[in-house]
Amino acid sequence: MFFDWTFVILIPALIISFWAQMKIGSTFGKYSKVRSNKGYNGAQVARILLDSQGLQNVPVELIPGKLTDHYDPIHRVMRLSSDVFYGDSVASLGVAAHETGHAIQHKKMYSPLIIRNKIAPIASFSSNASWLIFLIGMLFGIGFFARIGVLLFGAVVVFQLITLPVEFDASRRALRILEDRSILYADEIAGAKAVLNAAAMTYVAAALMAVSQLLRLLLISREER
Repeated sequence: MFFDWTFVILIPALIISFWAQMKIGSTFGKYSKVRSNKGYNGAQVARILLDSQGLQNVPVELIPGKLTDHYDPIHRVMRLSSDVFYGDSVASLGVAAHETGHAIQHKKMYSPLIIRNKIAPIASFSSNASWLIFLIGMLFGIGFFARIGVLLFGAVVVFQLITLPVEFDASRRALRILEDRSILYADEIAGAKAVLNAAAMTYVAAALMAVSQLLRLLLISREER
């Protein structure tokens, strides 16, 4: 079962995942060299946008790593990597605005975000436990365990799928606010959009990989009956 034909199911997802990672790296690298005309850095833009939406209570903090930027809905904190926090490039401002989009979603109780946040702990547990339970079921011929493993991995797929509208909506909000508040000019908006679109493809790739893995588990469990 470790070297069987069902691995071919993963090939399209693997190719798209590799392409998406290359795309976000090259696109962010390209627009990280394009400075914004107004000279704001990511932390300043995040602060401006948060305050404009009545989110003065959400702090903007520095976090280690590259492209580790995220909004923490539990602690209501926005964390930006050093490249984004201090960066004054079109790429940095686009990422900062995107994370602001998540904070706005949280404030407005955007349904897909609320659902994702609620199932996140289940998905985190399932991503590890599903494979262990499934393998135990297959190795020892315990069909019930195999089915439980498949069911748990289904939670991972649901999480990845619900992530897509959350991420696309955050980018849409980010670009609209950047344009409405004239933080970026038209040509800069196009660059920020390219960065956010490239980032979105990594989520599409993750969802495709999860769906492909689930299909593979279903096929393996059926063949072993």
